[in-house]
Amino acid sequence: MIAMAARPDHLLRNHLGDSVHASLGERRSRLGIYAEPLGDAGWFGPESITWKVHSRLGSMLVGGFSALLLQTLHPLVVQGVADHSNYREDPLGRLQRTAEFIANTTYGSDALASEAVRQVRAVHGRVRGSTADGRVYRANDPRLLCYVHVTEVWSFMRAYQRYAGHPLLLSEKNQYLSETAIVARRLGARAVPTTTEEVRDYFERLRPELSKGVEARKVVGFLMSPPRRSQTELAAQRTIIEAAIDLLPAFARRELGFIRPPGYRLLLVRPAASLLTQTLHWAVGDAPMLPTARRRAAGDSTPEDQAP
Repeated sequence: MIAMAARPDHLLRNHLGDSVHASLGERRSRLGIYAEPLGDAGWFGPESITWKVHSRLGSMLVGGFSALLLQTLHPLVVQGVADHSNYREDPLGRLQRTAEFIANTTYGSDALASEAVRQVRAVHGRVRGSTADGRVYRANDPRLLCYVHVTEVWSFMRAYQRYAGHPLLLSEKNQYLSETAIVARRLGARAVPTTTEEVRDYFERLRPELSKGVEARKVVGFLMSPPRRSQTELAAQRTIIEAAIDLLPAFARRELGFIRPPGYRLLLVRPAASLLTQTLHWAVGDAPMLPTARRRAAGDSTPEDQAP
């Protein structure tokens, strides 16, 4: 029988999907780590809001970048990044490690998620120092851990609301915040907000401590000038950056100096970001480890290549 020629749209989708997964360091060969032990639902499980929110690559990229910008406003957090991170030399590696941690704690078994947290805690134990004005920081400080966690999950959730096409109900938002708090607590955070109202109150209380200092300017300047590859990738990066800025709380946009006309955000940024995130979902679908994790949780031992 003569093989049918691949359809152009399938070829394009496969090409885009392979490029995106390669950029994030996702390898199909690693999916096996999510397959066992059978019957283990991990920390969240298939019915969780966390599995749903974290499965959408486009909104996670926008939310993740927005969280990074928001984190630069905390002087102790950004000083730790400046002193101990190699983000300038290896920005892609840092992105890949973060993506792997989120994937392992979200979709991994209890043991895989616990090991991911253990490794991060070990690294955090070595990250300490002081700011130029003498304030001491430690990466395992429960307050700093809480800030990093809140900025991440709040940004992921807001990006999902705007770009995933299936907005969450208020009860689902609160469920997501409550679910993901387990990761922050396992890392050592305390007093983690678990509702939208608590998160808003949290940011309001912290606002006097947040500012754009010297190190923040350096990190933000680097984030705003990502490494150039192709014109297509550059356009995608710029769209994600602008969508991430648009996602920031109003006080953060003002503090970081991101003044954008409302019409620019509403008529240009959001439509462009919607198109990009929809295209990414068309190309890559849900998180690649999601089907494997679902079968593990259901106790299904069907190999990946034989699954329906």
